[in-house]
Amino acid sequence: MPSISKKGLSMPESPIRKLVPYAEAAKERGIEVIHLNIGQPDIKTPQVALDAVKNNDIEILSYSRTEGSEEYRQKIAKYYAKNDIDVTASQIIVTTGGSEALAFAMNSIADAGDEIIIPEPFYANYNGFATASGLNVVPVTSTIENNFALPPIEEFEKLITPRTRAILICNPGNPTGYLYSKEEIKKLAAIVKKHDLFLVADEVYREFTYEGREHYSIIQEKGLEKNAIVVDSVSKRYSMCGARIGCLVSKNDEVIKTALKFAQARLSPPTYAQIASEAALETPQRYFDDIKKEYVSRRDLLIEELNKIEGVKVGKPQGAFYCIAKLPIKNADKFAQWLLDSFNLNGKTVMVAPAAGFYATEGLGLNQVRIAYVLEKEQIKNAVHILGEALKVYKD
Repeated sequence: MPSISKKGLSMPESPIRKLVPYAEAAKERGIEVIHLNIGQPDIKTPQVALDAVKNNDIEILSYSRTEGSEEYRQKIAKYYAKNDIDVTASQIIVTTGGSEALAFAMNSIADAGDEIIIPEPFYANYNGFATASGLNVVPVTSTIENNFALPPIEEFEKLITPRTRAILICNPGNPTGYLYSKEEIKKLAAIVKKHDLFLVADEVYREFTYEGREHYSIIQEKGLEKNAIVVDSVSKRYSMCGARIGCLVSKNDEVIKTALKFAQARLSPPTYAQIASEAALETPQRYFDDIKKEYVSRRDLLIEELNKIEGVKVGKPQGAFYCIAKLPIKNADKFAQWLLDSFNLNGKTVMVAPAAGFYATEGLGLNQVRIAYVLEKEQIKNAVHILGEALKVYKD
């Protein structure tokens, strides 16, 4: 029998999606599953984006340019300018989601066996992208005890070796909701310049910052033009996860030229989704202002309710719409499956994402879960109540 590749066998399962079969089975049994496991907002997609697809007069659905349409990239550059980020259309490659932008970035800056330093816990798919690219993830650990703050710069320096190619951050963070301060970005900028590394920032949650805090992009940092690579996406910003449109942004011409070769291999990003994404850029600021207020309200309710459960500790997000909660259990994977397999309260149960998959260090996060507060408040309150009742009867 032909054998599967070592790379394929080493690809990690998604901690977010691997429980889907159990959720589907629960639904088939008539159980209502409240999804706290995935960052799919219930916020409506801007109508202007939907109308752009419905009302277009395309007669031939043809390829677009490899780097994305000129019109769309020009408008993305204007969007960045409104956010005090100075880039041109030629410094932007439109990708099939932020995921493809991350894959292009990793393949453009590193070879098999090279290393990339990532503060953990981090977006679980970074492990998958690194595996597919032949990279080794070197984690630097942040903890729930100090709300997942950036570890001291000295901890990063200890991990740098001749194989280190980049530091990757998510700002604001998935799964922690941590928002990097301007001072922290400057510290990271100094270390990558000192050691001649890239700094890659996943900034897809840029709009979602709370309590008056402002997002500071790595591209805003002067002197980092050759080191900075930004990954972005429309998925969360406009509640357009299904569009699968993102972009890679860098002022380093060699990075853009190299990433473009990888982009050419997949021909072009999807045309209809670019049309919708271009139109979405016309979304008024009040859309984001209203969403931020709603997410703050949801976050506060979620944390308040979680803190009522004995033995639960939860971090307080400063951005995005996720939090990590530490539960009074030994193994969140088993607990999450049990919730779907064996527990319901009045015909309802909850689905969470076990957090171990958001770490690279084996053994960390085993008693933690990621919760996405993307549902309306009554659902959140109900879900946490179910979670609390489940913890009362669960046996490790």
